[in-house]
Amino acid sequence: MLCLFLVDRRKRIFLLARRLIIAALATILIWTVIAMLFEDKFIFFPTAYPGGMYEDARFIRGLKDSMIVAEDGVRIHAWFAPADSPVATLVMSHGNAGNISHRIEIIRRLQNTGFHVLMFDYRGYGKSEGSPSEEGIYRDGRAAFDYAAMIPGVDPKRIFLWGTSLGGAVAVDVATQRPAAGLILESTFSSARDVARVAYPFLPIHLVLRTQLDSFEKIQRIRTPLLMMHGDRDSIIPIELGKKLFDVANEPKEFFVIAGADHNDTFIVGGRAYLEKPRDFVVKSTARKTK
Repeated sequence: MLCLFLVDRRKRIFLLARRLIIAALATILIWTVIAMLFEDKFIFFPTAYPGGMYEDARFIRGLKDSMIVAEDGVRIHAWFAPADSPVATLVMSHGNAGNISHRIEIIRRLQNTGFHVLMFDYRGYGKSEGSPSEEGIYRDGRAAFDYAAMIPGVDPKRIFLWGTSLGGAVAVDVATQRPAAGLILESTFSSARDVARVAYPFLPIHLVLRTQLDSFEKIQRIRTPLLMMHGDRDSIIPIELGKKLFDVANEPKEFFVIAGADHNDTFIVGGRAYLEKPRDFVVKSTARKTK
């Protein structure tokens, strides 16, 4: 009787374990399929106009409102903030959420630090037309760079690309196709697949992603000066992914760790250093070019 009881108990445990394994595999499969079907929804989180803080744009000195036409005809919205005696022009590609109106304070601080600032919204964000996609945001980045080069008072030889988070992939892509004076990357990553491994460690999403955002491959073709900035407490894009990208980049390059900063508070935690580091980098890079 005892033997029969033990055999029956083992059988019940085996059947329960099998059901749990099947349920877990089914859950993984379902969520992987959902991620495949709605991939863009997992990557882009735009806030369309009138959502945002557009009324605060009045705090940016001399702000110029512009619509830029990308190569495929999509019109994207941009703000140009001119500086007095600028050291360079920054073409800024922001992260994957919100719109440019959520970056007003950053624009204002960089303008006061001595930069012309052109920040644009990807298609589908803010007042921009269309819907976001990987190739689409690359087109938007190229259009913004070309537009900046034609603005009166902008020195085309002193245009620096600045990309934050998702925007880092845009800035890297543009740098492979446009003559930027330098590249500033903030809180960014090596590739979409690497981010997927971190964000969804129990799902094989990285194996089925169509979106590449492969800065790891592209940055190896770039020879312009590079500054990377990353918070050492980044809970969204771990600093290790930034360092992985930095390690394969060409010289001259510099990695600046913002101690205590998470993903979205780098400019607050970084304080003056967050502004002075890019300025010093730009001044050094332009001086190197004139030698």
